[in-house]
Amino acid sequence: MKKPANSIEEVNSIPSRGTRGGGPPLRDGVGVGASAPTTPESAQTLMQRLEWTVIRRLDGLLQGDFATLMRGTGIDLADLREYQHHDDVRHIDWNVTARLQQPHVRVFTEDREMAAWFLLDLSPSIDFGSGDRAKHQVLAEFVGTLARLLTRHGNRVGALLYGDGVDAQLPARSSRKHVLQLLHTITTRPVLEASGPTRLHELLAAAAHTVRQRSTVFVVSDFVCEPGWSQPLAQLAQRHDVVAVRLLDPLEQELPDLGLIPMRDAETGEQLMVDTHNPGFRRRFAQIAAQREAQLREGLGKAGVDTLELSTDDDLLQALLRFVDLRKRRKQVSRHRLPAHLKLAA
Repeated sequence: MKKPANSIEEVNSIPSRGTRGGGPPLRDGVGVGASAPTTPESAQTLMQRLEWTVIRRLDGLLQGDFATLMRGTGIDLADLREYQHHDDVRHIDWNVTARLQQPHVRVFTEDREMAAWFLLDLSPSIDFGSGDRAKHQVLAEFVGTLARLLTRHGNRVGALLYGDGVDAQLPARSSRKHVLQLLHTITTRPVLEASGPTRLHELLAAAAHTVRQRSTVFVVSDFVCEPGWSQPLAQLAQRHDVVAVRLLDPLEQELPDLGLIPMRDAETGEQLMVDTHNPGFRRRFAQIAAQREAQLREGLGKAGVDTLELSTDDDLLQALLRFVDLRKRRKQVSRHRLPAHLKLAA
């Protein structure tokens, strides 16, 4: 089925042919922000750059604060929730269970080895970028930074990759070499010309079957996908500590006056000419973008997961610091605002 001519996904143009890398994309027919393709940044070069510009600074600023990001087994009680299949029976709180007649388990602040998984959406729309950086480069920088921060402290990281379906899995391991392998896998994947609509629910379902031990799960996507992902995301969050990392570009929210230009849908390959000089077209574009934004936020809210938004024009260090501060404040609030039925039993 063809998408309407004023669909928000029209601006997700495919960059020049090749592999994903560190250079800016060359977008078909769009002159603003387009530049000649550059040599892809190798995994080793990317890691060295991140270690000098982000990881060292972030590691120092977050000393003692890693517990604000992760939950798992430890000694400090963080939450109480209903028992779920595969939960460790040793964590059942028998006093709360007896009072509520429903098994409940204790969730502790993580203070020892844990596992983190990255669910990576590498569909064609990720290759879009209106400026010097594309969304796939933001994805690689985020994954490299978080993965290295975690492995430096002895934790394990794994990944599931989605292109035209879930096509790659890296087991959870702890080493710099493993992080380099993950970055290499991300940056050297060939660009898909067109794969059809992204089915994010397939990636979430694969994670539910693959990630058996309670972990921190980062779902990294632009959420330009078929509907139906909110419920699988909520189900995943019942078992794991899930963070939705949303990638976006300013041009996806508001279209500037560029005149008559060709645009190509990155997901389907459909092409059409649009007159961006027409105020009515730009207004409809903004309305559709706002509608999609509202639907996306509603879906994330229903899933009950924390959300980190990373724009192609954003500073990764500052975005991560804001997110850590938000998680810390939410954790402090949750300690004082337990659900009513748990307040009586705590």
